[in-house]
Amino acid sequence: MRRRPLTKPSELKTLEHICNKAEKTKEIKEVDQNKLFDSFGQRFKKAWEAIKDRRVKKYIFKPSNRVVWIVIGKERDYLIMPAADFCTCDDFYFRVMDNQVHLCYHLIAQKLSEALQNYVSYEEVDELHEALMKEWKKAIV
Repeated sequence: MRRRPLTKPSELKTLEHICNKAEKTKEIKEVDQNKLFDSFGQRFKKAWEAIKDRRVKKYIFKPSNRVVWIVIGKERDYLIMPAADFCTCDDFYFRVMDNQVHLCYHLIAQKLSEALQNYVSYEEVDELHEALMKEWKKAIV
């Protein structure tokens, strides 16, 4: 099994830099969109479409304040764990885990959406957390 390098790949540095700028300005200028396209290609294009189509969802459960991110994809809803750079999509399992790419488009969409504060937000009670997680995880199997 190939190991990931200890240094952060340039495409991830680019995404992080642009997300930091977007957090301050709440926009991604065309020049930065071009940089993201150069780094991620069609994965950026799909991520940008997901953002524009408002398919990035943030669920906040109360009173615990647990947060769950979902990106609505072509096949189903994908559970995103941004702190672990994890997604439940097939692209993650087959391309990210095999070190062919560093992020699937769902993760790119979530990171950009969060930086832009451009996502659909839902507040739910903690009692619904387990049932919703079962539903989202059911699609994984």
